[in-house]
Amino acid sequence: MNNRTVRKDIIYTISARGKHGEKPVMDFLAENFSTIPLNQIDSLFGFVERCTLYGGRPFRGRQLSDADVQALYKHSIGVRIPMTNLFINEDEYKEHGWLFEKYHRVGNSMIVKEDMLARWIKRDYPYYKLEASMIKEINSYEKITAALDLYDTVVLPMHLNTRYDFLDKIVQKDRVMLFANAGCAYNCPARICYRTISLMNKLDGTADRVIENSIFRCSKTTRPRKELGMIDFDLEKLSALGFKRFKLLREIPGGITAF
Repeated sequence: MNNRTVRKDIIYTISARGKHGEKPVMDFLAENFSTIPLNQIDSLFGFVERCTLYGGRPFRGRQLSDADVQALYKHSIGVRIPMTNLFINEDEYKEHGWLFEKYHRVGNSMIVKEDMLARWIKRDYPYYKLEASMIKEINSYEKITAALDLYDTVVLPMHLNTRYDFLDKIVQKDRVMLFANAGCAYNCPARICYRTISLMNKLDGTADRVIENSIFRCSKTTRPRKELGMIDFDLEKLSALGFKRFKLLREIPGGITAF
């Protein structure tokens, strides 16, 4: 991705996953996303303090420190927090009120899988932008329209990025987020990992202990698929169709998938 010519009309939200909390965030951006001008970065998404509502990836520690968050604010860059756990209840939501309050400001966003959680956040913390997670599998015009009644933006599944005829007919392209690149989720037929990761993030201690106890599940063991490695999508073509919002991942060394 660092070798790509960056269009000036594109806005990125960038993954902080894989970043260790002790590395200053501006150094992280300079080392990993040096070709992306800061004024084209809307936000970074990743873990702040521990929270049992996280999903998507196992929580192994904080990725964005308080100092990182303040540095981002100084550059008018927001924080996107992945509240994408598949298992939620209102009591658990209320227990984390301190976290929602701490980051409640214009420019910050919550990525959400469960509509019930999105409604609670919208009711109690109106400054947050709400983003419908890719995990929701919003893959039809009807689902896009329905999601946009609740969410500010929706993220489409990666496999739709090359369905140009489908993408071209989307009406509210300004509220649709596409991935700029993709890893193993691109051609995964089941995505059962999201369920087990949600369960892992409920537990005290580290995700590594859960993996050791064989709780983690991946569909590769039952539905083998070709390893494609990291894929860069054609942002020129997608931008020409009218899409301007993109999520940018950082690949794990080896290039098999992303953080």
